[in-house]
Amino acid sequence: MTDKKTKKKNTKKDSQLIIRINGQERDDFVALCDDLDTSAAREIRRFIRDFTKQHRSNDN
Repeated sequence: MTDKKTKKKNTKKDSQLIIRINGQERDDFVALCDDLDTSAAREIRRFIRDFTKQHRSNDN
């Protein structure tokens, strides 16, 4: 198995995070993501990874 396949297998998405936000903010965010050729879910996941990485490094 290649490294790429192994990495992909290790990052399987198996949980959900449900949030409640203003409908207009959600629509604006999704539209902007579409304009930028990305998905809202991808950007939220990226935010979570960056946020946790930043704050973990502050603890050390």
